[in-house]
Amino acid sequence: MIASAHIIGGEAVGGAELFYVRLVNALQARQQLVLAVNVAGGQVSARLRPDIEQIHVPMRAIWDVWSRWRIADIMRERRPDIVQTYMGRASRLTEVTASQRPIHIARLGGYYNPRRYRHAHAWVAVSPGIRDHLIRHGLPANRVFHISNFVAPRHPSSTVALRQLRQECAIPDDALIVTAVGRLHPVKGFDDLLAAFATVPACIHDRPVYLVIVGDGPLATSLKHHAAQLGIAGRVRWPGWRDDADRFQELADLCVCSSRQEGVGNVVLEAWAHRRPVLSTRARGLQDIITDRQDGWLTPSDDPATLAAAMELLLRDESLRHELASGGHQTFIVRHSEEAVVNAYLDLYRHLLG
Repeated sequence: MIASAHIIGGEAVGGAELFYVRLVNALQARQQLVLAVNVAGGQVSARLRPDIEQIHVPMRAIWDVWSRWRIADIMRERRPDIVQTYMGRASRLTEVTASQRPIHIARLGGYYNPRRYRHAHAWVAVSPGIRDHLIRHGLPANRVFHISNFVAPRHPSSTVALRQLRQECAIPDDALIVTAVGRLHPVKGFDDLLAAFATVPACIHDRPVYLVIVGDGPLATSLKHHAAQLGIAGRVRWPGWRDDADRFQELADLCVCSSRQEGVGNVVLEAWAHRRPVLSTRARGLQDIITDRQDGWLTPSDDPATLAAAMELLLRDESLRHELASGGHQTFIVRHSEEAVVNAYLDLYRHLLG
């Protein structure tokens, strides 16, 4: 049994926070000794299993001296085998002497400046591209490891529940639905997605075509204005940030990821878990996990015309969508299931402790 402490400073729920919850809950379910260090009253804390011990630390910023001292005090008192940090704030505030336990693992889900994480003892990159990035910037290759993310298996929603979701979005029962999920931020490429969708026919096989973009962020107003300028506002739906975002993927005939850069692309894993076909850009992090024409369809980044052509092709070809969905689900089971990823983390902990 391995004792591990997991530290995250985010209060809202994004990709890193959701993975933190999934991994900590899964380790507890495996009867490992788990301590969760996070911010009091945050959405992260509320999502953890009730039998997980939690200690709350403010972690207001990377220069929060009291939080730095408090984390060090917790580590001295509890002496876990492993302390794993998520994102920059928690990693910067956690400093452990190299000659003593715990072993500090910093998990990186993006192409961040490695200088901010250099004080850790080992690093987990969620994609091969991020691992190469860290090594290129001087981190020792024998201490940088690639472990992907996982999402829990998805039980299909009832026909009634999916019909209600359509009605909530005011989408006709016979419509073809394209779904995209993510923060409304420039890196997600939703401007390219809107431009591409504007050239896709309004009806395919006599079925109206709708786009659902699930998320919120700084570009919410400008993207809606952009959709209006393109003349597609009536065919685009904006449910906002939703805890059940994956249900909109389940509703979809096609899931699209238009990002310019990703860590590993959790939205792709969610789509695969629901056996939905994926159309994606070749952004860093996405081309690392998707095999073109096998478990997804890849197009160049920042190329709305090619994205539009692929979108129309896939919407017209139901059998091709089924082939991609089946391939994606198989990739999900083999590489991104909870069992595979949790086993990889436990193997890494044993390796470092050994």
